[in-house]
Amino acid sequence: MLLCGEHACVYLCAMINEKVEAVIFDLGGVILNIDYTLTAEAFMKLGLTNFDEVYSQLCQTELFDRFETGEISTFHFINRVLDQLPRGCNGNQVVHAWNSMILDFPQERLDFLDGLKENYRIFLLSNTNDIHMEMVRRSLEKTTGHNRLEDYFEHVYLSCEMGLRKPDPEIFLRVCREQGLDPSKTLFIDDSPQHVEGAKAAGLQAHYLEKGTEIQSLFS
Repeated sequence: MLLCGEHACVYLCAMINEKVEAVIFDLGGVILNIDYTLTAEAFMKLGLTNFDEVYSQLCQTELFDRFETGEISTFHFINRVLDQLPRGCNGNQVVHAWNSMILDFPQERLDFLDGLKENYRIFLLSNTNDIHMEMVRRSLEKTTGHNRLEDYFEHVYLSCEMGLRKPDPEIFLRVCREQGLDPSKTLFIDDSPQHVEGAKAAGLQAHYLEKGTEIQSLFS
């Protein structure tokens, strides 16, 4: 059961203080600001009028799933998307539209992660792809002057490198096995409810981060 509002924060803070040794964070919507609607709007402007039908935060077609598990190359992905677009569109337009959802890294969140490492082992686990990661690192550099996401986490796990995607429970178990984590003492934080459920199925503690909630408030 997911708890909401003030009571959720009180419960979660108590749980963290007593039971959690490690924290696994999602990236987009948790650490990095994103807006899925911007990518949908960008593709619709290019002529892919049914983009919302083939991609959303909750459900993706096989093409996006395969790209985010590294099964297909960036070149293949771009060409498959171009097949759905009107003649005259090019690969650069596809990349720009695909990256439109990626916004900024608030400095206060990054500073918070630096401090959190004093009390917990912290990791990143993201469903992502090569195109997005290039843009993510550019966004980080705009905020901090460097593009090393790895500086904020003990290890960064990316679906496109692992061959697995959330919410598959196996992706959480693999992180725990590789890092020697006890799932029952590991907290996963994500803004997608299906990913939270996947983590719970793997035996982790998991918290659904509601829109507008800052991670800092969960540990105060």
